[in-house]
Amino acid sequence: LTAKIVGLCFAIRPGKTAYLPVGHNYFNAPNQLDCMQVLAFLKSVFEDTTIAKIGHNLKWNYSILKRYNINLAGIIFDTMLESYVLDSTSGKHDMDSLANRYLKHTTVRLDQIAGTGRNQLTFNQIPIKQAALYAASCADVTLRLHHKLWPRLEQVPDLKKVFQEIEAPLVPVLSRIESTGVMIDENILATYSIAFAKRLCDLEVAAYELAKEPFNLSSTKQLQVILYDKHKLPVLKKTPSGARSTNEEVLVALARNYRLPRLILEYRCLAKLKSTYINKLLLMINKQSKRIHTSYHQAITTTGRLSSSDPNLQNIPVRYEVGRGLRQAFIAPQDCYLVVADYSQIELRILAHISRDPGLLNAFSVGKDIHSATAAELFNISLENVTKDQRRRAKTINFGLIYGMSAFGLARQLSVSCSEADKYIKCYFARYPYVLKYMERTRQQASKQGYVSTIDGRRLYLPEIHSRNDICKKSAERAAINAPMQGTAADIIKRAMIAIDEWLQKEAPPVGMIMQVHDELVFEVQRNVVKKATTKITALMESCFTLDVPLEVDVRIGKNWDKVSK
Repeated sequence: LTAKIVGLCFAIRPGKTAYLPVGHNYFNAPNQLDCMQVLAFLKSVFEDTTIAKIGHNLKWNYSILKRYNINLAGIIFDTMLESYVLDSTSGKHDMDSLANRYLKHTTVRLDQIAGTGRNQLTFNQIPIKQAALYAASCADVTLRLHHKLWPRLEQVPDLKKVFQEIEAPLVPVLSRIESTGVMIDENILATYSIAFAKRLCDLEVAAYELAKEPFNLSSTKQLQVILYDKHKLPVLKKTPSGARSTNEEVLVALARNYRLPRLILEYRCLAKLKSTYINKLLLMINKQSKRIHTSYHQAITTTGRLSSSDPNLQNIPVRYEVGRGLRQAFIAPQDCYLVVADYSQIELRILAHISRDPGLLNAFSVGKDIHSATAAELFNISLENVTKDQRRRAKTINFGLIYGMSAFGLARQLSVSCSEADKYIKCYFARYPYVLKYMERTRQQASKQGYVSTIDGRRLYLPEIHSRNDICKKSAERAAINAPMQGTAADIIKRAMIAIDEWLQKEAPPVGMIMQVHDELVFEVQRNVVKKATTKITALMESCFTLDVPLEVDVRIGKNWDKVSK
């Protein structure tokens, strides 16, 4: 949003590059062509749909050029995404890593010519000859990477389809979402900052009283001593090095019976929210737009899910009241509403499609509440007699099993004995036998192929599937079972984003797509078109992909991200 173009580098064929400086302004810098004149001349090339464009992390270039009134168009090849689609688990997908991995080439790093720390030069201060060497290396490596990666993608039609139909078209969509940003209420954040600081102090005092001594609540070692040595709490899990674990999973389990772990969990949650969001969000508000502009990343997660940073919108803990309260700071402008469209139980619907289980297919096809339906099956009661607690247990089982949860893990989640949890699992598979067959079939396929695939054909490679370490192997098997569902869900919402963006670009309604968080999309919609827009958004999201059960979207409307309702 603020970067200025200093130069452009082009590669037409390997080893043949040209650097065009337009913004170097160090002392005695030579005369250069005017940046705006250069871009005016190149605009027709950049916007020509018949000319292919090859780049690395093209979303960044797309966003920069857009600020200069240039819409990058044509067949888009992005070497970062080509590598990611080929194998998301092979390592990092930055240019330096890919050059080393595929070309056995060490790139010129920016810090080698710009320096580091306080004395680091911005690019406009770097002598043109040095800048040209760096830029030429980037352009040349990008072209050579494309010549290496694209033939490999072409050999696997499904992966080529994932690149061409999902990842490449998503580049301008994400750029537009980032550029639009989301409005933030600074007063709410300031109020929360004061309240959080007070609550953190209160939690510290309460924890000291329970522990009967002061200690650092953020110190793992001190926490181990307090919980396990002094208070003799049960050791539920150890780290790979043999240390007694104090991670969130362990503290959640201990918190069911002990107050001190509950306080520590709340302290950690508040401290993370305060440092990661409240303290930083105010600093992240763009001075020109008065909005926050997150960055979305396509090549980080192994399953195809998007991630975000600066700020990370995926990790605001909605399970806690404080996290939901933080969402109140994300607001709609005057005369607008926020519309949140959320795929309902999408991974379970995908499981029904993939497993072909008659029970699941029937439940979703007739519109039953799947958790209540599962509860009715598990507890052998009518749907009408399912209690809230039984539905909660069924929901834990439904989602737990698709993430490969064991009887031990389920027992801790439900606060029951392992034998009772095992009984639930056996009953579940008796009622939904095709789910068990899917899991067994997927383990076999993963072992034979070394990877599993989404419905669209996106692959997740599993290097640990043949590990001699039983823990690593079991982890790979759990990933194999879940990845087709999580990856397909990611592909579906990406397709939905592309379809919705196409509608927005074509018809230009007073609607902006401003956030994507897991299975939900958030829109900024002008008051007088809310009903029409929500109908259109729902239709596009539910029709962008075909399963053997209907896709269902829940829509909520409100003035802020938290206070949204059906």
